[in-house]
Amino acid sequence: MSDRLSAADASFLYLEDPTTPMHVGGVAVFRRPRSGFDYDRVLSLIDRRLGLVPRYRQRVMQVPGKLARPVWVDDQDFDLTYHVRRSALPKPGNDEQLYDLAARLMSRQLDHTRPLWEVYLVEGMSRNRVAVITKTHQAMVDGIDAIDIGQVIFDVEPDREVPDVDELWMPRPEPSLAELVVEAMTDAVQRPGEVVENVRAAMVDVTATVQKVSRALGGVASALRTAVVPAPSGPLNAPTSSQRRFAVARAKLDDLRAVRRAHGSTVNDVVLAVVSGALRNWLLSCGEVVTPSTTLRAMVPVSVRSDDAEARQTYPETGSLPVGSVGSKVASYLVDLPVGEGNPTVRLHQVSHAMRAHAESGQSVAANALVKVSGFAPPTLHALGARVANQFSDRLFNVLVTNVPGPQVPLYAAGARMVEMFPVVPLAKNQSLSVGVTSYDGGVYFGLNADRDAMPDVDVLAAMIDEAVDEMIGTVEA
Repeated sequence: MSDRLSAADASFLYLEDPTTPMHVGGVAVFRRPRSGFDYDRVLSLIDRRLGLVPRYRQRVMQVPGKLARPVWVDDQDFDLTYHVRRSALPKPGNDEQLYDLAARLMSRQLDHTRPLWEVYLVEGMSRNRVAVITKTHQAMVDGIDAIDIGQVIFDVEPDREVPDVDELWMPRPEPSLAELVVEAMTDAVQRPGEVVENVRAAMVDVTATVQKVSRALGGVASALRTAVVPAPSGPLNAPTSSQRRFAVARAKLDDLRAVRRAHGSTVNDVVLAVVSGALRNWLLSCGEVVTPSTTLRAMVPVSVRSDDAEARQTYPETGSLPVGSVGSKVASYLVDLPVGEGNPTVRLHQVSHAMRAHAESGQSVAANALVKVSGFAPPTLHALGARVANQFSDRLFNVLVTNVPGPQVPLYAAGARMVEMFPVVPLAKNQSLSVGVTSYDGGVYFGLNADRDAMPDVDVLAAMIDEAVDEMIGTVEA
């Protein structure tokens, strides 16, 4: 029996178009070790670890006539060098050139005839650095065995031996078109309700599928409580173009923790208050009318507890929680950010009050549980958050903000130490900005993915995040 895509995974293939590519990514910056960090080394590392993520050698195969959802099949012509690519900046490459390259790469759709992922090694950077840019389609993140390739290539030790997971991989034969049709007819008999769903998908009418997926992944009740009225209109909900801009901001985790302790909030509350302050200043710089009651609605995905028996198991090798225990269920919280409030302390308290209403459900997973996930989980969890956001109408929120805590110890890939990691979260239809936040090794890293036409000044917003962080720190010193 073929491995059929779930309704959620298939919906992301159906919904994708040139203006809304459905992949999540990351920009990781490494310090080049004395032993070197070149393309051959990265290629060898991924080759040896690829057996841990079998999906990365599989492609999507459509069923004739779209009688059923597509299936995953082994890529008979799998070519690792197609997916692991080499790029370079003109020496000495600076950060702005890296972010421009990331924006161009993220603007391109992945090839649906091949496994849906790409990794770029970026050389030529200044100060003895090298970068790795990753792209993974959201259809790859199924919410059950959700694993990003970063979770298997990163190590906590620089000189860890890289084992061969499988010495020789042989693809399984692809099913014939006749076999796919027979399986589809069997599924239709056993689950007749899916026939209507598949016909609608073939007509690119996926409204029913999206509604079904939204109920399955959870968070609808929370969304309905907040979204009684549509989100306020504004510059963050312009028609989406096919090109992107990317900018970053940084903060120190200890500084945000100090603000948290001073005001009795959470680090996530502080992050949302910082984003609120930056958006306030950006709106004013754009000449927008901002009154004390002005708000912008943020979609804030939060990992919630799973009741599955598997979620209570641990990996015997490490004793850590499996990915499914904290990442496979994501609730979508809709929070009205108080961008009209000029006082940073009051702004933080308003955000904390709004988030506390959601947290009182008792289902949210604490940050210290998330960081126990084996490997580097943030890319996976950002992807799950983006999945939830893409299943809601653009009229329900203005901006997506995903904040995922990462490990507070250095991570290495092929002996190179990762010094920064910026998430790249995709845009939903008619969304101009998404903000991904990841904490790692004492730092907090903001990745701002923006529509090139609607937000040509996203770098200005990134600078305003830096200013909002300093403003928030000032509330502690005062």
